[in-house]
Amino acid sequence: MTDNRLIILAPQDTIAVARCAIAQDETLTICGDEIVLKTAVSMGHKLALCPMNVGDRVLKYGVSIGSATQPIAIGDHVHLHNMKSDYTPTYALSEEGEVI
Repeated sequence: MTDNRLIILAPQDTIAVARCAIAQDETLTICGDEIVLKTAVSMGHKLALCPMNVGDRVLKYGVSIGSATQPIAIGDHVHLHNMKSDYTPTYALSEEGEVI
């Protein structure tokens, strides 16, 4: 059973989408396990349904949307700080204005 504040559309999904804002320290049931959120998650943002290692595919609605750039624990907020798109280039600027 998974908390009704989360959207999971495909059984192979590795992330769920928050249907509403969920506060830090809230307890959620994810795939039968109770998880306490380490950080707040905004509506529409993603939470890990399972642990992921660097390079693991992030699956949303049954489709790969990218890969993990660092280890991700169950219940972690999944966003640009710990995943990257494998399809759309993601760029950042250094303090000098250089693309990195």
